[in-house]
Amino acid sequence: MLDSRLHAGLRMRRPTAEGRHFVQVVPAEFDSIAARCPLLLTKSPDTGQFYFGAVFGFTAGENLLIDESGALDAAMPLDLVREGFFVGDGAVVIDRDHPRFVSDRGVALFDENGAPTDGLREAQRALALMDAGLRQSEALIQRLLALRLVEQIDINLAFDSGEAITLEGLYTISRDALAALDPGEIATLFETGALQSIYALLGSLSQIGLLAQRRNRRL
Repeated sequence: MLDSRLHAGLRMRRPTAEGRHFVQVVPAEFDSIAARCPLLLTKSPDTGQFYFGAVFGFTAGENLLIDESGALDAAMPLDLVREGFFVGDGAVVIDRDHPRFVSDRGVALFDENGAPTDGLREAQRALALMDAGLRQSEALIQRLLALRLVEQIDINLAFDSGEAITLEGLYTISRDALAALDPGEIATLFETGALQSIYALLGSLSQIGLLAQRRNRRL
């Protein structure tokens, strides 16, 4: 458990998206992140369950939204802001061995009076939003599956360098299935906020081509 006495000297690195090409996201951040990159579904290799993710690059470790200074040209996902912090038995717990935590540099977790610093408060806020968002994600995914709105999408990309990349194991919303829903179901999706999330997912698909253009320029 996070403790101001036990962890008085503990420091943490600022959140970073460096080296991350696919990051889990939740519905509350769809709109802001979809403005810069594609949002898709995939299945967890551990559980086989669907989750939402933001595509930052097309190969492992590739992030096309980071500039030369390491700054992310998009909203920082909650999952990266809260890295190293978890919810356990209703309390905030940390993975002391997570590489984010250091003792000699970075941002302190607590000030000299044992109060949380702004950096820690930011991580705690992201953790709370992520925890609630995961429950919202599960409910939304179950609704999408029940309505048979989820379909697989294979992304085939060709670059000026001659390299070709195929992305598999990704899913999106079926426009045809959405259009076939009866008005009552559409109204329910709107009232619950699910329709806004659906439109954000569909709208983000246009970012695939823009992200590929970024990669072409870098190559």
